[in-house]
Amino acid sequence: MAKTYPEIDAQLEAFIKAQPVFFVATAPLDPQGHVNASPKGLDTFRVLGPKTVAYLDIFGSGVETIAHLRENHRIVLMFCAFQGPPKILRLHGRGRVVEPHEPEFAKLQTHFPIYEGARAIIVVEVSRVSDSCGYGVPLLKYEAERAELRAWCRKRGEKGLKTYRKEKNRQSIDGLPGVSDVID
Repeated sequence: MAKTYPEIDAQLEAFIKAQPVFFVATAPLDPQGHVNASPKGLDTFRVLGPKTVAYLDIFGSGVETIAHLRENHRIVLMFCAFQGPPKILRLHGRGRVVEPHEPEFAKLQTHFPIYEGARAIIVVEVSRVSDSCGYGVPLLKYEAERAELRAWCRKRGEKGLKTYRKEKNRQSIDGLPGVSDVID
């Protein structure tokens, strides 16, 4: 069943939109560095064109994806059907980080709902679109989005998020640069 596609067409975009969770994977160049895989949810993913996608990166305890993209731009996004017919879709590409202080952020932000704690938008130029069967992926029932992340960001407020960013998001677990220092 595995198939590659020249681009993200309307059918693939509909599949992407139907998935309540997606996964992001990146790795540093150093073979001793840590590979990262992160689940993402909320209403944070957009197809911007047949070979361009983006997602809103909201505060978290780590900054691996941002650090790896700054170093080497390699990224893969994976969508799994947990309901309905089985399918796994992977988007391989080259990603870049757009932070809130950069002029492009405001234009990209118009594609997403406003989330407190948005620390970047990750833009990916897709070089490979492929699917696989997904027969081994379990059927799961989606209940709802979790409210904890939004509440966590609201509780800290703008000043608290800046402090958290300085303390926790300046570098990756391997010491690579994370978010920029511009927001001081």
